[in-house]
Amino acid sequence: MPKRIAIIGGGITGLSAAYYLQKELSKSNSDAEFVLYEAADELGGKIKTSYRDGFISELGPDSFLARKKSMAELAKEVGLENDLVHNSSGKSYILHNDTLYPMPGGAIMGIPTQWGPFLKTRLFSPAGKARAAGDLFLPKVMKNGEDVSLGSFFRKRLGNEVVDKLIEPLLSGIYAGNIDKLSLQATFPHFEQIEKKYGSMILGMKSSIAKQQEGKPKNRGKTKPKGMFLSFKGGLQSFVRAIEEQLDKSVVKKNAKLLQIKKVDNRYRLLFEDGRDDVVDYMLITTPHHITYQLLKDYSAVSYLGKMPATSVATVVLAFPKSAIKKDIDGSGFVVSKKSNYSITACTWTHKKWEHSTPEGYAQLRGYVGREGNEDIVFRSDEEIIHAVMKDLSAIMDIEGEPKFSTVTRWKEAMPQYEVGHRNNLNDVYVSMKKQLPGVYLTGGSFEGIGMPDCIDQGKKGVSNLLSELGAN
Repeated sequence: MPKRIAIIGGGITGLSAAYYLQKELSKSNSDAEFVLYEAADELGGKIKTSYRDGFISELGPDSFLARKKSMAELAKEVGLENDLVHNSSGKSYILHNDTLYPMPGGAIMGIPTQWGPFLKTRLFSPAGKARAAGDLFLPKVMKNGEDVSLGSFFRKRLGNEVVDKLIEPLLSGIYAGNIDKLSLQATFPHFEQIEKKYGSMILGMKSSIAKQQEGKPKNRGKTKPKGMFLSFKGGLQSFVRAIEEQLDKSVVKKNAKLLQIKKVDNRYRLLFEDGRDDVVDYMLITTPHHITYQLLKDYSAVSYLGKMPATSVATVVLAFPKSAIKKDIDGSGFVVSKKSNYSITACTWTHKKWEHSTPEGYAQLRGYVGREGNEDIVFRSDEEIIHAVMKDLSAIMDIEGEPKFSTVTRWKEAMPQYEVGHRNNLNDVYVSMKKQLPGVYLTGGSFEGIGMPDCIDQGKKGVSNLLSELGAN
């Protein structure tokens, strides 16, 4: 009897895992077979693109880092290489109190690498700038391999002012979390390596940039530099469709909400909401951690997943005639300092960041609400959320009239919080899983990276681990 494999969850992790599993099985002599189960009526998970009146609007993630190669490589494999587009590399801003401050030139993830722009910015006081310079000679924060919070690490290196006004809105925006709780080792482990090697984040980041530029032709100002992010001309959902088209239709099962997983002897029985069931030998579970916990809560191996927090957020897409925006600002968007009195946490001027997204003569704005400790707004009515976002944006940009259309998308418990100790806790889970639930692998955005390329990497790694065990047996 051939071994049966189930991939649970059709988000980008499960979808890419299915692609790579199908590819590897077709090359091998294995008679193993697999099925991809997805609870919703379409694949892609948090990747949702709206197509309306010529507007391409991302309702979930809007792009991925170009330096993380796995997503572009997969795009090439599924025939979308020529559809990849870089973002326009316009200015970005920090909104602190009621003022938009340009991001200091040379600041990488909030870490200054050029003294001129850092000293000239009005975002920080002279005392705050002097304190940040202490990074050059202060002792190392990371000791004996112990994990610390991002906030603790950067407050000790660069001081509270730079953290609160620049690093916090940048880094917490990625996770919608509290940087004084988020794990350094689980979110940005390379910062620990930089400190270990250089003793200074400023010197380390400057050196890293210099190495990246080695051998590259210098831009003499004749061409505009490419942006750091990539998307697709047809929106991110076109990527999901392209991968799905590569899969054998018989292996994709949508509208299949899984309720429970039971271990029966050396196999696993899957019980679904509609009454169907399945029995498999191996599983790659890619669902968010709180869902995974509910599926496996009878097993102590996953107890950490039941305690791991997640934050709810919402995106608000607004479309206007360009003439409605009376205070046009040169740039691609801004993030909001936590200590400012605004409902929004960030805003993207989508029509400027992604030129393909918006018809001529119109502006498309995307506001974000919800962060750790301030999630109530996500659960208000659409009208209340839109009113709050419009109030904030009008105060900054002087917007006249009502939007041509607006779209609110809530993402409940969508942002996993990698708090201090996350990596060690995960290792404990993995070790216990091998004993209690052999042949079951956990992966996805809740575990080792929330970006789309991170999820693709995890899906690929999960397939490799699963096939190694399959081959050994």
